Amino acid sequence: MKLLAHLMMAAVLAAPVYAAAQDTKAPAKADLAKGEAKYTAICAACHGADGNSAIPANPKLAGQHPAYLVKQLQDFKAGKRNSAVMMGFAAVLSDEDMKNVGAWLAAQKPKTGFAKDKDLVALGERIYRGGIPDRQIAACAGCHSPNGAGIPAQYPRLSGQHADYATVQLVAFRDGARGNSLQMTQVAAKMNDREIKAVSDYVAGLR
Repeated sequence: MKLLAHLMMAAVLAAPVYAAAQDTKAPAKADLAKGEAKYTAICAACHGADGNSAIPANPKLAGQHPAYLVKQLQDFKAGKRNSAVMMGFAAVLSDEDMKNVGAWLAAQKPKTGFAKDKDLVALGERIYRGGIPDRQIAACAGCHSPNGAGIPAQYPRLSGQHADYATVQLVAFRDGARGNSLQMTQVAAKMNDREIKAVSDYVAGLR
């Protein structure tokens, strides 16, 4: 009888756990059609119809990691990343919208770019691949990968990104205008204008 009582008690205690497991639903998959529709309506004018912005000041988003895109949109919406324009657009997006838009952009083929400054590209390559050891600046490739593809979901794709946009972001990290990545703030804080420009130009030509 004691054994039976113990077994019955174990079953009672386990029941809520089992029920909770049964009630847990897998996260809904992103809806690419809805993502495309929302992107076209809100984002395409600045970032291009397929996420390949033709405007140097606006980033290319095609092929970017979806989780990274969602985080940036959430940071804009919450005011953790400062941009009057992007804060306004992000404010009208729900978490589901952001997920759908991020997934759709990730599925788009990114267009390659090219470096423009021959005098700086060699310096940019040295910093990107080897860092600046005497100032404890880590190689960019360690987080963003040797070919600039990035590492989901924390480290974004940089390959082919507009040099103008990359420069502005690195300066913003360095000067404290952008504070939603402690790692990038710490790295950029040690870089001068010439080094930032060199890395940005090199990244534009990565593929």
